[in-house]
Amino acid sequence: MNKIIYLLGVLSSLLMVNSVVLAQQSTNNSPSNAVGWYNQGVDKIGAGNYQGAIADFTQAIQLAPQDPDSYYNRGYAYHIIGKIDQALADYNLAIQLNPQFAYAYGNRCYAFYQMKDYQKALSDCSEAIKLNPNYADFYIYRGNAQDDLGNHQAAIADYTEAIRLNSNYAKAYYNRALAYNRAQLLPEAIADYTKSVQLDPNFADAYYNRGITQFKLGNESEAIADLQKASQLFKTQGNTTYSQKANDTLQKLQMDMDSR
Repeated sequence: MNKIIYLLGVLSSLLMVNSVVLAQQSTNNSPSNAVGWYNQGVDKIGAGNYQGAIADFTQAIQLAPQDPDSYYNRGYAYHIIGKIDQALADYNLAIQLNPQFAYAYGNRCYAFYQMKDYQKALSDCSEAIKLNPNYADFYIYRGNAQDDLGNHQAAIADYTEAIRLNSNYAKAYYNRALAYNRAQLLPEAIADYTKSVQLDPNFADAYYNRGITQFKLGNESEAIADLQKASQLFKTQGNTTYSQKANDTLQKLQMDMDSR
C-alpha cells in the first residue's frame, strides 16, 4: 500500500547584526560609554557569546536609550537563543526609534513566521521590501509565509525574485522547489533541487526532498540514490535524527515497491 512521506520544510536564517563600530572602545577592561558596550556586544555576537552580548547591549541601552541599533542587536541575540518574545520586544523598540529600519522589520517578520502568525509576517516583510527592495532574504521570508498560507504561486514569485537578486542562493532554489512541490509542479521542483545541490553539494535537505519527488515521478532508482546521499550527508554533519529519517523513508519506499 502507499505510504505518506513528508517533505522537509523551508529554510531561513536571521539577518545580519548591525556591526558598525561607532567609536573606539576604552582601553580599560570595562567600556566607559555606550559605544564601548555596543562594540563589545557586537564582538561577543561574533564569538557566539549571545548571553554576554545581551548583557553588553543592555548596558549600552541604559546609557543611550534612544539608539535603535542596540535594541536591534540585542533582539538578534535573543532571537538566536530562541527567546522570541524578548526579540520581538526589542525589534519593536528599534522600529519605534527608527521607522526606516529594514532589517528590524525583516527579523520581526521572521519571528512572526516562527510563531505561525503569517499575516503579521507578510506585513513586516512587505514593509522591509519597501524599504530595501534589493535584499534577497526579505523575499525568502515573505515567500515562506505565503507558502505556509497556501499561496504557492505568490511564494514562487517571491523566491524567484530572491533568485534574481542572488542567482547563487542555494536556499532560494530549495525553498522555491518546495513551493513547486506543494503546487504539484514536480518537474520544476526537481530542477530547483538539482540547482540547489549544484550550488551546495552538501545540501542534505535538498537531496532528501529531491529523492521524495523523484519517487512521486516514478524515478525509483534516482529516488533511492538521493535518499542514500541525504542519509550519508546528514550523518557526516552530525544530524543523526535526520540521517535515520532518510533511512526510514528508504525502507518505506522499498516496502511500497515490494508490495506492488
